[in-house]
Amino acid sequence: MNNENREPEYHSNFLSILFSLLIGSLAGAVTMLLLAPQSGEDTRKQIQQKSIELRDRTTEMVGDAMTQVRADGRKLTIAGRQKANELIHQGQTLVVDQLDHISEAAQAGKKTIQNS
Repeated sequence: MNNENREPEYHSNFLSILFSLLIGSLAGAVTMLLLAPQSGEDTRKQIQQKSIELRDRTTEMVGDAMTQVRADGRKLTIAGRQKANELIHQGQTLVVDQLDHISEAAQAGKKTIQNS
């Protein structure tokens, strides 16, 4: 249980792991280069073609999204106008009802004054 014995053990394990990772990475890189199915030029062409396809798909998706946003905006505008018209109609109805109540109250007050 001496700390001096533990430090070299941890240090040794760390170096072993680090060395193993380095050797594994190198072996993977060499294997990848040896087993590559095509040349670097072909790979670059393929990456370029795929990036063009991705750009076209993205442009199409953005266009579709914009069309959907415009359609939804139109629907919201129409719904908003309909709701505004309903509220205007309700407001007009309330004004007419209140004016009727005021008119009835005025008539009642007028009769009371005439009967006094």
